[in-house]
Amino acid sequence: MNKSKIAIIGATGLVGDVMLKVLEEKKLTENEIIITASEKSVGKKIMIAGKEYSVVSVEDAIDATPHFALFSAGSAVSLKYAPLFTEKGTVVIDNSSAWRNFDEIPLIVPQINGEVIKPTDKLIANPNCSTIQMVMALAPLHQKYGLKRVVVSTYQSVTGTGAKALNQLMKERNNESCEKSYPHQIDLNLFPHGGSFEPNGYTTEEMKLVTETRKILRASQIQITATVVRVPVTGGHSLAINAEFENEFNLDEVDRLLEEFPGIKVVDKPLLNEYPMPLTAHHKDDVFVGRVRRDESQSKTINMWVVADNLRKGAATNAVEIMEWIMRHQ
Repeated sequence: MNKSKIAIIGATGLVGDVMLKVLEEKKLTENEIIITASEKSVGKKIMIAGKEYSVVSVEDAIDATPHFALFSAGSAVSLKYAPLFTEKGTVVIDNSSAWRNFDEIPLIVPQINGEVIKPTDKLIANPNCSTIQMVMALAPLHQKYGLKRVVVSTYQSVTGTGAKALNQLMKERNNESCEKSYPHQIDLNLFPHGGSFEPNGYTTEEMKLVTETRKILRASQIQITATVVRVPVTGGHSLAINAEFENEFNLDEVDRLLEEFPGIKVVDKPLLNEYPMPLTAHHKDDVFVGRVRRDESQSKTINMWVVADNLRKGAATNAVEIMEWIMRHQ
């Protein structure tokens, strides 16, 4: 890969911090790195791969005309600044929900649909964390058998909400007072509430699983229903997926398809107590799949349990992988 200039927008947040780690692990810090954060962080020093960087303003990053800008600073920042970068020719890869539902904006998981990115695409959306791990597990099976319907329940880490939510969990665990990110206690508790409630009774997090999955798999006909649950876990989202297919499947072939798909790791020896857990996935880039079994109540239907680190493959790693795909193919 030729050397590039890479800006990280929102580098001091949970996802931004992981983006920097992923860049270092992949030795992409050999490129020129530009670090941005909120105005109060401008001038702050950050060490990356043994080199000190100063945090600059977003405006300064725009003026530097980077080749890539990886955004992880929320929808409002993305809506305001992403077009200013693209006007300069920068390829923006946005981790917020700001651009995902625009038909003309590619929504990308590189292992599944990287080929839809055109050289003229300057703004690319990174999917929701739970969507990424779900489509990773479903894509090879959809290609072979044709997805008809998906029922999914998620068990999502507090890190999916951000640093404030993580702080709430740890403060509650230590019986300390704190500013609340959630309307309820999260330690020793869970609640079916992720995002905000919409008029149809579903939450925004639940509807993302519907709309984004259809867009990524290019299959608007798939029927999808979701329930999102927030759980007191510090890293890793878990999904219980029930998937009905148009065509009959063979479980041995299902296992083979999953094992051969890049980025998936099958952990499925329940008699040995081996199955994916948040601890399994923590700090890893793979999507872990287990408890794969036939739904005995309905034909052509499978159950599976899917776990991934929501800050890595669910956010930072996928964004970096999109950038790598563009570097290799364009």
